[in-house]
Amino acid sequence: MVHGPDLAAPRPPREGGRRAHSPATQHNARASYAALDLGTNNCRLLIARPHDEGFVVVDAFSRIVRLGEGLAATGKLSDTAMDRAVSALSVCADKLRRRRVSLVRSVATEACRRASNGREFVQRVYRETGIALEIISPEQEARLAVLGCHALLEPGEGSALVFDIGGGSTELILIDTDGSPPRVIDWFSAPWGVVSLSETEPHIGDDRESLLTSYARMRDRVTESFAQFAAKLDPARQPARLLGTSGTVTTLASVHLDLPSYDRRQIDGLIVPVTAMREISARLAGMTVAERAELACIGHERADLVVAGCAILDAILDIWPADRLGVADRGIREGILRSLMARDLARNAQ
Repeated sequence: MVHGPDLAAPRPPREGGRRAHSPATQHNARASYAALDLGTNNCRLLIARPHDEGFVVVDAFSRIVRLGEGLAATGKLSDTAMDRAVSALSVCADKLRRRRVSLVRSVATEACRRASNGREFVQRVYRETGIALEIISPEQEARLAVLGCHALLEPGEGSALVFDIGGGSTELILIDTDGSPPRVIDWFSAPWGVVSLSETEPHIGDDRESLLTSYARMRDRVTESFAQFAAKLDPARQPARLLGTSGTVTTLASVHLDLPSYDRRQIDGLIVPVTAMREISARLAGMTVAERAELACIGHERADLVVAGCAILDAILDIWPADRLGVADRGIREGILRSLMARDLARNAQ
């Protein structure tokens, strides 16, 4: 997998950018860089080497860990959820060692930000795996997501909206694409992701009508949280360009294409009519968990959470009425890799 330009270990790899190899005046084509993103729902790792003006992926890992499960009710990460996350991170640590990664940045997002025991969990991760997690702010999360995926925006002038629906939060980023790289005009982080919304406003009902009523409550809750940011948006903008990066949009895009199984090559960079995404959301919102699990591109792992993602997406489409939605199967990890490589190249050139 080769990524083109969007923007500018036997020996322990450097967390956050510490060098494990001697300086050079250009990228070492054999040097590996890694980005690890521990979210509320997923643990994802990407290891890559520089290639031309982009990078080529040499290893990857993704596992649903549901670190934020139960967080909305207790304010804490549960022992079971932490155990799942540590197990996944141990796999990541092994990959980092075997791939002799030179430079790595490992970040944690909303679940660790919100949990009263988030920092204690970070310390446990370091003790047991050697991975030094950095709990990043919502603004850092938003900017990394843009850095990783903005190249997939449709051509055009003026502002565009990029969004990332996570497990514990959703980031909305308004960007000006007239320059290169794009400039962040404004951003907003809502406390609703697929896990936090599902736990706080469950999608429940005995029939389609009651399920849709429950879904409407989910949408209303998200819409209320978006209100302050939505008030800043210019309703007269034309055309309204929109790009989403998250498991929600990639899953719905797979349903739109009726894929027998997920295929990143067909999804990353796909443009989908907004009407089609709304129709899919409405259809899924009227189904039971068991019915959604029968859909090939959803399955049992996503069946209970995908409707929350649909509700968040619908609320986004309400405040930014685009005709088409760009779909990105890239985001924070790719943003981290680009920033690491660019910073290392600049440092080596000095």
